[in-house]
Amino acid sequence: MDSVLVSAPSNIALIKYMGKIEGTGNKPTNGSLSYTLENLRTFVRLTMIDGNQDQWRAFVREDLQPLDLSEKGQHRFLKHLANLKTRWGIEKSFLVESANNFPSDCGLASSASSFAALTLAAAEMFQKINPQPWGADKKTLSELSRQGSGSSCRSLFSPWALWQAEYAEPMGLEITHMHHIVVVVEDSKKEVSSSDAHKLVTTSPRFVGRPERAEIRLKDLVHSLRFNDWHMARQIVWDEFIDMHRLFETSTPAFTYMTEGSKKVLEDCQKLWNRWQDGPLVTMDAGANVHMLFRNDQKKFFAEYREHFGKDFKVLAFEGVKDDVH
Repeated sequence: MDSVLVSAPSNIALIKYMGKIEGTGNKPTNGSLSYTLENLRTFVRLTMIDGNQDQWRAFVREDLQPLDLSEKGQHRFLKHLANLKTRWGIEKSFLVESANNFPSDCGLASSASSFAALTLAAAEMFQKINPQPWGADKKTLSELSRQGSGSSCRSLFSPWALWQAEYAEPMGLEITHMHHIVVVVEDSKKEVSSSDAHKLVTTSPRFVGRPERAEIRLKDLVHSLRFNDWHMARQIVWDEFIDMHRLFETSTPAFTYMTEGSKKVLEDCQKLWNRWQDGPLVTMDAGANVHMLFRNDQKKFFAEYREHFGKDFKVLAFEGVKDDVH
């Protein structure tokens, strides 16, 4: 009971959460749809300690990346823990140890996986100390996680999660076990955080009509995935991330995550698609790195893309292995 260890996955939004309603605890201006990245995970160990102050430190383990969390980052993480303690009526103090098996703060949604993992670890620990009837309810935990980091609410569901207001929920789509590639164009910390990006995009003239555009794409994407119109799905996902990056580039002040490397990867993706008239769903988060999702029957493309981009970039590649125990 003194210690719990959990992990939670990252997720990649195909319809983006970018823009939140101020003062609502990260409620979004539009619905979003994400695919859960089971192989990119944050691990959180929560240990009860003496004293009256919670503490954070990096979780050191051979298979995990070294993590140097800024004071601001530590404060935000421990503040979320404090809010969870208040909700459960917990007065004890804890040591929080966390780390990822992938680079953080570079647009790979480490915030989503880390806040989801902290929420799950706290729920497991606090239910032992002061059980609550809602303490194991995924939707309630998703709502609590959202208040720490908006996109983290989607990481509690797999493989697809739909988030429209207070919490995310599972979305039933037949396309599962997708192969996943991340072309890591840049793994250093990004200069503009996702939190700052949410504020800045509202200054863009393109933000007028943005929630409506995203909602239309959400409806169209779900339809195209349900009816196996992969060409349409691919175009919607592409248009959506380009729309988001144009918001960044037209805000005040303007900023960009897109590098020459990002542009080269996207150009090559387009050329490869034009050659075969098939390929992965391609998207980018608030960062320079490029995500690619391949259907289960596209193993040949998955291998080709991995080899192609591996010549010039670091590539993280994961096969979507079917697993009966989920």
